[in-house]
This record gives sequence, structure tokens and C-alpha cells, in this order.
Amino acid sequence: MDAYIPPPPPALVKRVPFYYSTKQVIGVSGTEGFSGESPDYVRTSTAAAMTMGFKPGKFYRDARLYCVNLLLTYEEGCSARCAYCGLSGSRGTPDPQEDQSFIRVDWPTVPLSEVVSRLGRDSTPHVERVCVSMITNLRAREDTLTVVERLKPAAERISVLITPTIVDRGWLLELRHAGADMVGVAVDAATPELFDKLRGSGVGGPHEWGKYWRTLEEAVSVFGRMNVGIHIIVGVGETEREMVDTFARAHRMGARVHLFSFFPEEKSLMERQPQPPMDQYRRMQLARYLIEHDLSSPDAMTFDGGDRLAGFGMPEEKLDAIIDLGLPFMTSGCPGKTMDNACNRPFANETPAQAEKGLMRNFPFPPERRDLDRIRKQLG
Repeated sequence: MDAYIPPPPPALVKRVPFYYSTKQVIGVSGTEGFSGESPDYVRTSTAAAMTMGFKPGKFYRDARLYCVNLLLTYEEGCSARCAYCGLSGSRGTPDPQEDQSFIRVDWPTVPLSEVVSRLGRDSTPHVERVCVSMITNLRAREDTLTVVERLKPAAERISVLITPTIVDRGWLLELRHAGADMVGVAVDAATPELFDKLRGSGVGGPHEWGKYWRTLEEAVSVFGRMNVGIHIIVGVGETEREMVDTFARAHRMGARVHLFSFFPEEKSLMERQPQPPMDQYRRMQLARYLIEHDLSSPDAMTFDGGDRLAGFGMPEEKLDAIIDLGLPFMTSGCPGKTMDNACNRPFANETPAQAEKGLMRNFPFPPERRDLDRIRKQLG
């Protein structure tokens, strides 16, 4: 879409001050200069490193992370070339392991055995889920199964963000047997044209739209309805009608929609693309919630001449009550033992500096009254 707000100042796009950089394995002595590879080593988000005690730091507004995110890692990196991704081969990093940045922050490498040990301690009782992310590397097929098996004694609930390009239904059955109870499929783009442009032939990448949706369907058949998530990014060129139609398609298949707002990744092919306007993202959050809870549908919603969402297909009084819940604007992710959105990814869609200015996109905690007042203004 063309109606973007100006991009945030560069200071807001860079890493925030309390995120610390590392280019070596942390959490174990005698590994200086050694990067480590999966399955014995994994990368973990800065938020998860803070939660498990690998790094010092404090979350803005005392947010807490309830899902530990892990990422497989290899010397040769990821063979995909997605235009927006910090792991992409199109980023041109000479040494994929030397550059630890992904989603704007460091993902340090840690021993998997140490992760298992720390998840079993009293220091992380609030963690309700672990998510293991594959990359496009054939070694990841077997290593993912190994990592899940090793995590199982310390993690009751394990999700895996899978790479459809290198897996099949038989492998999904193995994954369930290994101990995963949910999977995610990062389709990311809302249309086949955008998918091919950003992830397929448009960037010389290996991914195919049809394969991703077939794998999503297979995952639902293996893990069950609502035990599969689809990642979708708002603001990479789709119309609001196209995005709403994608929500509905995923819901009909039995998949949860995990919604993200585009954020330019430094050195990626889309590093100069601005974030989508706040009003656009708020409308998509609300539409996702209504569709996923069977409160409305694309047929009931209305759109203007530019395919922008103009009506949510329900009485204003009822819509106001739903907005007041705040739930549509919280992070959408896999559930845990006590919460519907354990994978709350604090500040993955904005910097803490933006959040402080009232520009928090996915709330990692229930929005307060001051937040809801801002959300209403942002919805317009």
C-alpha cells in the first residue's frame, strides 16, 4: 500500500541501549571465539537470554517473557533470501554466524544443555512455552527433532516454527512424536504475488506459496485445529482487504493467526521500507481478533475504494466493548498453561523508545486505560 507514515528516525531503528552484543557462545567457559552449531548449540533472543539469566537487562514497563525463543544455527547460515529478514542470504553478511543480529537485536549462541538446565530452575517458573525456529538448511530437519527431544524434559509445551520447503507430512509426524505440541508456518506475505516477490523467484529464493499452504494444511491434520499458527506481516505491500481474506482463509483451515507489523531490518533488501501506519495495523489487529473468534467475517466487513477496511461488520456498541477488552491488540501467539498468548515477544515489533511514545504495536501485557485511549485515537 502507498499510504505509509514517514519511517521512524534512525535512532529508533537501531538496537536499544540495554541490549548487549556478543560474538561468542555465552553461558559456558572456554568457548571464546567459538560460535557453535546446532543441535548442541542454539541462538536465543535477547529477551530470552535476559529471562534465562544469560544476559543482564530489564524490560520496559516490567514486561515479562513467557515463551523462550530458540533458533537453530549453522556456520553456513540460511539458504533463503527473503527480502525483509535479518537471516537472509541476500543480506550479504560475509560470515552468517559472526552477525548475531535478527529482528534488530542480538541472538547470542548458547549451549542447548545450558538452556535445558536453566529452564528447569526456579528462576524461570513463569515461562510456559519454548519455541524452536528452523532455518532453511537441510541439516535442520534432523537437528530440530534432536533439539525438541532434548528440551522435552524441561519444557512441557514446545512449539516449532517450521520451514515447509524442507519438510513433509512424515516429518511432521516425527516432530509430534519428538515432543512438539504446536507448530507455526511463517507465510508472512498475504498474497502469492507478494510471497514470490519477497521470498521466491523475485529474490532468487527457494520458497513457494503453494508449498507453504499445503504444509499448513498438513500440519493441522497432524497437530489438530488451533494447534497450528500462521505468521503474517502487515505492511509489506498488501491491501487491507487482501490481509483480511488471508485471516479468513487461515481460520477456515483451523490455524491461529500470529500477527506482526513490518519493521525494517538493517542491511536487508527492505531496510528503507517504512513501517505501516498505526491506524492500518490497529484495524488489522481488530479484524484478526473478530475473525478468529467468529465475531465477524470478510463478507460482513466493508471496504472503501482503495480496499481499506471501513467497517467491521458489527454494531458500534459491541465493537466498543471488544476494544475495551484490549485483547485484540496484545501479541497473538501460541498459548501456554495459563494464558492464550504465552508467546508474547516483548517489543519485537517496535523499539522500547517507540513504545514509550505510545507507539507499541503488539502489547506483551494487557493494555491499561491510557493505552486503550491511545489505541482508539490510532484507530481513528
